[in-house]
Amino acid sequence: MLMSKRTIIVLAGVLLLLLAWWTCHRSASSADAQTSGGNRRNATGPGSGAVPVVAAKVEQKDVPIYLDGLGTVQAFNTVTVHARVDGELVKVLFTEGQDVKTGDVLAELDPHPYQAVLDQAKAQAALDQVTLKRQTDLRARNVVAAQDYDTAVANAQKSQAAADAAQVNLDYCYIKSPIDGRIGIRQVDVGNLVHAADQTGIVVITQVRPISVIFTLPEQTLQDVTSQSGAQGGLRVFAFDRGNTTALGEGTLTVVDNQIDQATGTIKLKATFPNEDLKLWPGKFVNARLVLTIKKGATVIPASVVQRGPQGTYAYVIKPDKTAEMRSIKIAQTENNETVVEDGLKPGEDVVVDGQYKLQPGAHVELTSPPGQSPAQTAPAKSPRGKSPKPAKS
Repeated sequence: MLMSKRTIIVLAGVLLLLLAWWTCHRSASSADAQTSGGNRRNATGPGSGAVPVVAAKVEQKDVPIYLDGLGTVQAFNTVTVHARVDGELVKVLFTEGQDVKTGDVLAELDPHPYQAVLDQAKAQAALDQVTLKRQTDLRARNVVAAQDYDTAVANAQKSQAAADAAQVNLDYCYIKSPIDGRIGIRQVDVGNLVHAADQTGIVVITQVRPISVIFTLPEQTLQDVTSQSGAQGGLRVFAFDRGNTTALGEGTLTVVDNQIDQATGTIKLKATFPNEDLKLWPGKFVNARLVLTIKKGATVIPASVVQRGPQGTYAYVIKPDKTAEMRSIKIAQTENNETVVEDGLKPGEDVVVDGQYKLQPGAHVELTSPPGQSPAQTAPAKSPRGKSPKPAKS
């Protein structure tokens, strides 16, 4: 009888434990079911699971195609002014840094020795002319021999040539500018004796209006340049500063060098710039940008649309059902925050400008506008009748 009571007690305890476990399990299952049901209800609500993104339209317009190279500014003409006769430098008639014109007198050598030689030569030439006149009269009357007459003619010509040479040397005492340009730093001071054979000139003049830019491009681009008649010049060239941010001027391609540099694999080109504002200076390093052609009706997107991954460049395209499609694209160039796409997109399609980091292929999207803009400003309006926008004028 005692064993029977113990058994009953044990069984009763086991039943109580089983009852408690079943009650707890049922409560937990009910809570999970309510949570799951709530989630399902929330998932079916408006805008469920949509990723907010900023979108823009793929545009079609005319875009310039550039070739970029490194260049150096070079004076259009550079002249080192030398004395052409020997003498003492008695006057300097220019100011360092001033602009001069062709023919302006820059300096003066002591003219007195050359003036004396000229006076002597003129006197001798005058005397020989008198002798020649006399011999001519006598020869007309057949009084003198032909040889004496010929000698008088030769002496007159010789003395006149000496006078002319003396006049040239006297003129060389007044040193003039051979070109329009800007004066550099004076190399010789007043009072020094200068010689025509001196290696160092008096001053250097550089022509900076117009001015040249010598730049290089990879040899692979030579065919593109020549196919656009670039070898004959005429293509537009822009010069930018070292940081490639500030435009320094617009010029014209004038020369394509006649050989390729085999050491660097580049071709040298020369462009001429008006340089009226003097933003280009001889010796300055610049980034040159050659406008190769204008691509008509190019497919253009904002640069921020372009994404890069292991498989190359791609963009997220918003499909009509508001889902995102990852699409591979081929880029031609990026300029001024605009990217020209060669393949992968069509004008009029919607692409994601901002918010790509949250997206996965097939994800639902919700269009938003960037701060400070209305939704209408996010993407260009569609053209009438669903046609693609007209290309912008170049």
